[in-house]
Amino acid sequence: MTTSATARRRLMRWRWLPVTVAAAIALTACGSSSGGDSGGGSGAKSITFWLSASAAQAQGYHDLAKEFEAKEGVKVEIVNVPYDGYQDKLRQAAQANSLPDAASVPSLDPIWINQLQDLAATANAPANKINKDLLTVQDGKVLCIPSDLTAAGLFVNKTLFEKAKVKIPADPSQTWTWDEFLAAAKKVRTATGAKYDLVYDQSPARIRAFIYGHGGKGFQLGADNKYATPDDATVQALSKFASLNDDKVMPKSVWGAGADPNALFKSGQVVAYFSGVWQVADFAESITSFDWASAPTPGPVHATDINLGGKVVAFNNGDKAEPAKKWVDYVFQPANYTKLAQINGYLPVESGLTLNYPFKNQAALDAFQLYLKELELADPISSSGHQNGTKLLLAGKALQDDPTKDEMAKLINGQQDIKQTVDNIVSGLNQQIG
Repeated sequence: MTTSATARRRLMRWRWLPVTVAAAIALTACGSSSGGDSGGGSGAKSITFWLSASAAQAQGYHDLAKEFEAKEGVKVEIVNVPYDGYQDKLRQAAQANSLPDAASVPSLDPIWINQLQDLAATANAPANKINKDLLTVQDGKVLCIPSDLTAAGLFVNKTLFEKAKVKIPADPSQTWTWDEFLAAAKKVRTATGAKYDLVYDQSPARIRAFIYGHGGKGFQLGADNKYATPDDATVQALSKFASLNDDKVMPKSVWGAGADPNALFKSGQVVAYFSGVWQVADFAESITSFDWASAPTPGPVHATDINLGGKVVAFNNGDKAEPAKKWVDYVFQPANYTKLAQINGYLPVESGLTLNYPFKNQAALDAFQLYLKELELADPISSSGHQNGTKLLLAGKALQDDPTKDEMAKLINGQQDIKQTVDNIVSGLNQQIG
């Protein structure tokens, strides 16, 4: 599949994505130790690179690391950290003076942000064609470069839909509503004997897409950088979501007890799975017992949760600093980034690339075309979660543990009502940011 330059240009023109951090940030980070393995200067022969990704979405980095070592004589030790707890591990590393040399991080953190190197030379290199609007900049210093764009979306078991003779919408501009999708999924389940209609990632980011799709604004920061009580549409959406966890439409075991929705979908006994574009590379390789497809995200509001993918950073770790910065520059050179985006299944942050994703099935190739269309149509509310994070960063604050998962689990398990759930989420968010 070749991604058209026109589509990419439209994608990169989203002015409503949070882009530039231009204010001073109150910082309290500890300094990092060099942990050098050579005499000094730029002579370090190995560096560490942390990320959190599936095996499929880490492979591109492993391949580039081998090429980088062959070219530069510097080994890149890649450490794949579980997503749950990754931010905490970075904070602990900062406090212990043991930050990695480079990393792909979910978000920046005031506790270690002043340990970052300036990546402006890489970000602004004309040959790289990295969209400047996607950068995070403080006083002219580029703090990170996004590895990719991400969006949440719906996957379906195409085999089950075909068996039940139920159609899947093809055009995102004429998508189904959530009620229409749920009715279709129920019809498929009952006709095929599947176990559940839907599994849904247990993630605050993913549930934002459900809220936005139902017309809610979600949990938003006010002018005072405090989270406000959400609108009625958000409360109604959360109530509806909880009611779907009835062990028929959705299993309580995911949001109620932390079961793995990915594994449940791959079992072939679930009609649909709400997750995101990062699953495509994995599904292309791992699902062989049935046909799957990406389907348009349900409405009535055409919205998703749009975010930047990993934010690539280089830490200022003594004699490791120079090779770490050189590694980041190597990753974003167009020929290398093309390989990374293709192998990892990324929606690219660089323009002018011809991407031929090396997937073996048509479903994966079709999925990327669908996501490009979905992103073009997405309501601006779709990026507000990331915008809130940027606002907090400007204020020198950061959320370490979004309470949405835990509080929704209590609602689903009958431990509290919707009012208490919403109140606890708002108070839990605000307690963290002071």
